[in-house]
Amino acid sequence: MTTSDAPATDVAVTAPAPIVSVKPVVLEAPGRGEALQVRISAPTTGSELPIIVFSHGFGSSLNGYGPLADFWAAHGFVVIQPTHLDSRTVGLPQDDPRTPLLWRFRVQDMKRILDRLDLLEAAVPGLGGRLDRSRIAAAGHSFGGQTAGNLLGLRVLDPVSKKAEDLSDPRIKAGVLLATAGSGGADLTPFAAENLPWLKGQDFAHMTTPTLVVAGDEDEIPLSVRGPEWLADPYHLSPGRKSLLTLFGAKHSLGGIAGYEVRETTDENPERVSLIQRVTWAYLRHALGIEDADWTTAQNALSQSVAPMGRIESK
Repeated sequence: MTTSDAPATDVAVTAPAPIVSVKPVVLEAPGRGEALQVRISAPTTGSELPIIVFSHGFGSSLNGYGPLADFWAAHGFVVIQPTHLDSRTVGLPQDDPRTPLLWRFRVQDMKRILDRLDLLEAAVPGLGGRLDRSRIAAAGHSFGGQTAGNLLGLRVLDPVSKKAEDLSDPRIKAGVLLATAGSGGADLTPFAAENLPWLKGQDFAHMTTPTLVVAGDEDEIPLSVRGPEWLADPYHLSPGRKSLLTLFGAKHSLGGIAGYEVRETTDENPERVSLIQRVTWAYLRHALGIEDADWTTAQNALSQSVAPMGRIESK
């Protein structure tokens, strides 16, 4: 931990381990129209490694979110990242018949990963026998937050079938939702209602899996008329054990979690990214039953700081 990192959370993160990252691992995906490409990142040491399945934001790919994926992998997690159909690397036309179902294909991608863990484990040299399949988390940013949320119990009104199905997965034990959309209906801007119909009928009432919601208090995303508070809905509108990390001064990229290059962020802030790395790591270790001390320390450090970068509340 560097001196500049220490005041953020006071979490005593262990020294990073070397990591191995393998891409693309290709999974057959009948009915998808494209094979599913996946990236797996893992520490080269350690056993009984918990798993994070991470869903990227609209347009990104398995190559994104290095600041999170690399950190989590270097500190004891296996991180699995699919490339969804909305990725710019796929180039799906707007009039493609799959477009109205992009949200559903994303959920299927995540479930396919869970179904094919044997193949993914075998694709990484030295990873065999080192996964803890009882400790799996789903995480995502922006559109990816909705995708991960579906595995946690969020229900989406399908714009085609007009039904809201339960797509939760009992294999997922915890979640992290970063800058994730809130309620639909009158809360949406005309642009969102017309172009992103899967946001119209989100229902958080069944999202019971333990989850950390991360939101920026300056995230003026052009999808809601309510402003930044909209991104806290996944916390306020869902039951069960939840925590909310509100980041002061943060916009939609939350300081730069989407990538290492400035062009990939709205509000470059390495200290904020460091805070997110450490708080999400501590939370997942707590929620997955690995250890609680670092999560307690992170909460106390922010609440007691004279110049905090954010606040944590829990219910």
